[in-house]
Amino acid sequence: MEKFFERIIYGNSLENWGISILIVIGALILNKIIKLLNKHIFQKAASKTKNRFDDILFQSLEAPVLLGVILVAIWIALVRLNTPDKFHQYTIQAYQILAVLNVTWFFARLLTSLLDETTKQKAESNDKKTKKNIDKKFLPLAKRFLLIIIWGIGGVTALSNAGISVGALLGTLGIGGVAIALAAQDTIKNLLAGVTIFTDQPFQIGDRIRFSGIDGNVEDIGLRSTRIRTLEKRLLTIPNYKIMDAAIENVNTEPMRKVTLNLGLTYDTTPEKMQAAMDILKQMPQKVKFVSPKDMVVAFTDFGSSALGITFIYYVEKKGDVFSTNTSVNMEILNSFNAAGLSFAFPTQSIYLEKKGDEK
Repeated sequence: MEKFFERIIYGNSLENWGISILIVIGALILNKIIKLLNKHIFQKAASKTKNRFDDILFQSLEAPVLLGVILVAIWIALVRLNTPDKFHQYTIQAYQILAVLNVTWFFARLLTSLLDETTKQKAESNDKKTKKNIDKKFLPLAKRFLLIIIWGIGGVTALSNAGISVGALLGTLGIGGVAIALAAQDTIKNLLAGVTIFTDQPFQIGDRIRFSGIDGNVEDIGLRSTRIRTLEKRLLTIPNYKIMDAAIENVNTEPMRKVTLNLGLTYDTTPEKMQAAMDILKQMPQKVKFVSPKDMVVAFTDFGSSALGITFIYYVEKKGDVFSTNTSVNMEILNSFNAAGLSFAFPTQSIYLEKKGDEK
């Protein structure tokens, strides 16, 4: 029996091969134990704390730790065997790369999980449309950008640790990257502007905005462009960088809508009737719903060419419809002025003919 285990296969006895296999099997059993401990002890303990970081940490650690145990077991199993020098050298280089990549994998899982948690908390504080838009568009972009950076650093570090020169490779990639960046600079500007819109949130889907002569409601916010339905019911698709370069007026954020009326009464209006007209306008908040009593202005402002001018400035509350409120105010003014005997002026022109003395 002893001679059986002493048989040499590929430079190693069956006993050595058996021990190396048992090491790998032991690692698999250890991984099973680690998974059970993490599930029933560590994660349960972490779930009882108020901080979410420890929950994310244990969830992110599990897979890289399991892979690390397998890699260490295979390394021990191979090192104890008699292998050719070249194979041993390749094994060392491969494990230097795999070790760095495993650590990179852990950080990638941890940071993306933290990003998921942060975005989830932010989305829950906003309306459903904004939450849906963030989940659908911004989060995948942020994850992809973050993963590219993490894996790029990890890949360069892994190759460098393995003794592979990455200087020439980076130089080649740098030249190609410059060419690509020049060709796609508008796309890059739109993507960065899209990220800015998602993070700063100057407007949201459904908001009415004005900028650069455009007035309409936002129907969709994309990573490259934003779609706006104008008041003429036309759909505009506008690159994001053009929106961010402009001064944006978000109409939905106004607390009230300002309305200015310029009224004109005839020149035969007496001072008493002028005062009565202004009193009627001052009572408008009590007569018309959604007209705010705050910051209202009623003033006898000018003696015009054909009318005595009254300026009436009022504000429509946010919960009221501007057009219907404006109509109600105008109807109330028309009815009240007519009932009070107040006459609106219209443009008139008087022509005086001078009669000369020698004319008969």
